[in-house]
Amino acid sequence: MVLLVDIGNTHTHAAVANGERIVADARFASESLVLGQAERPLAKLLRLAKAGRLTGAVFCSVVPRLNPPLKRLLRGRWQCAAWQLTARTVTGIGIDYPKSATIGADRLANAIAAHARFGAPVVVVDFGTAVTFDVVDAAGNYTGGIIAPGLSAMTDYLHEKTALLPRIKIAEPESVIGRNTRGAMLSGAVHGYRGLIAELVRQLKRELGAAKLPVVATGGYASLMAAKLPLIRRVEPLLTLEGLRLAGLARRPAWWRT
Repeated sequence: MVLLVDIGNTHTHAAVANGERIVADARFASESLVLGQAERPLAKLLRLAKAGRLTGAVFCSVVPRLNPPLKRLLRGRWQCAAWQLTARTVTGIGIDYPKSATIGADRLANAIAAHARFGAPVVVVDFGTAVTFDVVDAAGNYTGGIIAPGLSAMTDYLHEKTALLPRIKIAEPESVIGRNTRGAMLSGAVHGYRGLIAELVRQLKRELGAAKLPVVATGGYASLMAAKLPLIRRVEPLLTLEGLRLAGLARRPAWWRT
């Protein structure tokens, strides 16, 4: 079994996988890596996956200071090596992007998985702290993307910068016309972002010269947003981890055969 780890700014998403699929996954606070508290959730994940031992680990990270603690934990507790996905080690897609080292490795993992599932061109929309678009062109190259504030970031900003607007939990609005403050804010966030996504995909089709452009969604609000947005072909909650699995399988095939 191989451990897959996506280190984010706030949370880390980890999974155990074999050569065919992800078996189990879990989330924990990223800061627990530097505090020495990540062993427990990882050990629980391995028990859940019924993994007798780890033959290796594949990870991506947007928090460089957390990489050494993860490597030390894996080496000391489970005696396994870790391979990191970066723009220099990427496999499964090409890169046509200036300063490729600035691309978030989680975005590359998303692109790898989407390309493997749907071919090229393809677009990934990740509904996280930010709403990010990642584009793989017809040649199979990661060619860039789009970044917009996330839904919660937008509504939290309105709450923090105004005296009367409340902090709200994102949910499906009852109607486009808000009948109270919460409803009006939900409409602006959910319906407004669906309109933003539809228009950006329309422009991406034109710029890529693509009559058809599969859109894959991932991230916390992916299911909510996709529910009334038919242009989203599929929701993949484990897209980043699946990209890590595919990249690791290509670069470290012996780990899956052991």
